[in-house]
Amino acid sequence: MMTETEILDEFRAADALLEGHFILSSGLRSSSFLQCARLLMDPKRAGRVCADLAAKVSNQIESKIDMVVSPAMGGVIVGYEMGRQLGVPAIFTERVDGQFEFRRGFDVPKGANILMVEDVVTTGLSSRECIKAITQAGGNVVGAAALADRSGGKVDLSVHFVALVTLIIPTYSPDKIPTELAKIPAIKPGSRNMKA
Repeated sequence: MMTETEILDEFRAADALLEGHFILSSGLRSSSFLQCARLLMDPKRAGRVCADLAAKVSNQIESKIDMVVSPAMGGVIVGYEMGRQLGVPAIFTERVDGQFEFRRGFDVPKGANILMVEDVVTTGLSSRECIKAITQAGGNVVGAAALADRSGGKVDLSVHFVALVTLIIPTYSPDKIPTELAKIPAIKPGSRNMKA
């Protein structure tokens, strides 16, 4: 298994650990952003990091895992790769009218043991919403996993949570941005890369 330094080196080598002024999906602001899509665009790198995450999950979650479910968009690639690493199907939820639901003919077998997988967890809101959709569909969420935990280990998903790397990156509410950060134009990275 890779050390935390080696994992962060993988992020840096992929230009996936960005510095600047970012608007996170939670609405919070940050001087750092993890763009996991860049990390996962290289199948060999994705395989390496997800193999380590799968090993960590297998060591920490004792229940048999029947399926991986991830929230779209950020969790789709990591969810697929985790399914491949664990040898189970991988599906995803999508937002419809602000709520995660299963589409594309995806369903969760009643009582199936599900691992919810994300790319990055900051506040845990998307993860909790995905877990709720899984539970409402009849799945049994036995744990959650992510490549990175930006909460510094503080997030509560109400299930056992396994992260490949745990980071302490300060976040700020829009009305409490430090002066130096406020001088940098804010961008919302990810699928809607635009200036604020």
